[in-house]
Parts: sequence; structure tokens; C-alpha cells
Amino acid sequence: MPVLLAPMAGITDLPFRRLVARFGAGLVVSEMVATREYLTDRASARDRAALGAGAVPTAVQLAGRDPDLMAEAARRVEAEGAAIIDINMGCPAKKVTGGLAGSALMRDLDQALGIIAAVIGAVRVPVTLKCRLGWDADSRNVADLARRAAAEGIAMLTVHGRTRCQFYTGRADWQAIAAPANALDIPVVANGDIAGPAEARRALRQSGAAGVMVGRGAQGRPWILAEIAAALAGRPAPARPRGRDFAEMVLGHYEEMLGFYGAMLGARVARKHLGWYMDTAGTAPSLRREVLTASGPAQVRALLLLALDGPGPDDRRGPDGVSGSADAAKAVAA
Repeated sequence: MPVLLAPMAGITDLPFRRLVARFGAGLVVSEMVATREYLTDRASARDRAALGAGAVPTAVQLAGRDPDLMAEAARRVEAEGAAIIDINMGCPAKKVTGGLAGSALMRDLDQALGIIAAVIGAVRVPVTLKCRLGWDADSRNVADLARRAAAEGIAMLTVHGRTRCQFYTGRADWQAIAAPANALDIPVVANGDIAGPAEARRALRQSGAAGVMVGRGAQGRPWILAEIAAALAGRPAPARPRGRDFAEMVLGHYEEMLGFYGAMLGARVARKHLGWYMDTAGTAPSLRREVLTASGPAQVRALLLLALDGPGPDDRRGPDGVSGSADAAKAVAA
């Protein structure tokens, strides 16, 4: 049963994809690549999302509205080693939908299908699609999009069980994914609020999907995809890193981020990951604040050993797999 890592902007960069893949994942998906920016050869887009696509089995997710630009970007990321091209029709962010890309394409299925056909015609690797249930409660048209996309040759469809206008509020409607899952001959993957084996089983039962995709539930828990996969297959759960092993895993991730981005940017980008790791470990709030406000990498390294070298990790999280602490929100915003 496939258990896939969702694309998450600012999170599923190459260091995090490598870490999740080391624990075991059916597939990892890059951060969303904005095609216009990518095709200008600006280093930020290339370095943060597409560069290193061949290092682990990776789907590179493309976002855009112009079929020709999407096709050209697909050719380039295929040449860089992408195993799969994923088309983004699910991002709800205003800066994406304002450009009539992401989930805004669910309001214009003819344009959406033109993009799908152009990308499929441009590459040899499989092309997949990620979308939402629709734009809003009055236009839940995922079944229509799915049927037409499958006819064009999409290899797999992932559906986040919310509309665009819901963003991430409420609960994902896994039952609504059943319509495309039952109608198509291609794999359909359920996404949204899947934080562990229990949620994965419910999502599969309600949706009839062929697999699940995990997003926010993997934050601070890069092993959770392997844990879900083992549970669904009836295998013993892999051991979670604990105590010193957990601290060393986090330190390794931190060092890789510093190397990947450079010390200054890497320290800033890593802060949200460190916050999630400390949420998972149950680090005391005062020590957590010290780590997140440390003056430099040397101080962070020393404090992390104190913050994480304990009996954890455990799952001190809400029902959606996301920490509810105010400090976590501050770390993400930073």
C-alpha cells in the first residue's frame, strides 16, 4: 500500500526528502516549483526544489497556468533526474491562485486539461496530478477533473479531501474521494489529516483509495511514513529513534540544512523543523525557546543535545498530527 510524502512549500526540500527516504517512503515529492521562476534559471528555485531530484526517488511538482511553460519545465526537471512529474492543481495559497494556478485551475477544467496534455506530451516519465475536491462547496468537481485527466493519460491522482476555500480548516472529507477512486482505473491517493496508522486506515476505508499521502503529520516525525506503511502491511513497526539516537538524527538533519542552504539561511530555514522535533520530544518550553533564539549554530548544537536527548520522542500532538503549541506557530512564522 503506497504511503507517499506530500509536497510542502518550505518543508520538503532535499535534506528533508533524503531523511524521510532513509526511513522508508513509497515516494517523496518536492516543494512546488513555480514554472516561470524556474525557467528563468534563478538559483533559489533550482536549488531549493529541483536540484538533486535524482538523489532519491522523487516526484517534482510543477505549478503554473501556461501549457507551453509547464511542458518546458517538465522537460528540464526530467533531465535533472525527476522520476515523476506531478502537476499542482491543489495549492490554495492566494499568491498561487491569484495567478490562476494551483487549485484555481479547478475553476477552468479546459485550461487544466490543456496543461495536463502538454506535460504528458513533453516527457517520458509518468505524470501525476494533485488536486482538491473543488474550488468551494458549490463546485466540488473533482470527479469530472479526474475522469478527464485519466483519459489524457495521468498515471496517478492524489486528492486532498478539502475544497480550496476550506484551506486547512475543518476535517478532510475522505468519503468524497470515493467517487474518483471507484470510477478510475488508475491509482487514487487520499490526502489530508493523515497523521498515523489509525487515520490512514480510516482514510482508505472511507475513500477506497489505493494509498495515502502524508503532509503535516510528517513534521518532526520523518519516520511516520514507514510506520504507517508497516502498519498497513501488517508488519512490526520500525523502531523510532529515541534519546541520543533521536538527538543525533536531528543534528544530522540540521547540519545537512546548513550545508545545503549555507549557514545563515540554513539556520533560519531549519528553525521550524527544530520546533517540530522539540514538540515531538516534549521539550520544556523554556529550553525550546532557548534553542529557537540561539545566537548561532554552535549554540543550537549544544542546546539540542539537552533538548532532545531524553526518553522521547512521543506524539504530543493534536488529532490532525500538528502541534498545537503557540511556540510551534511562532517557529513556522519565523
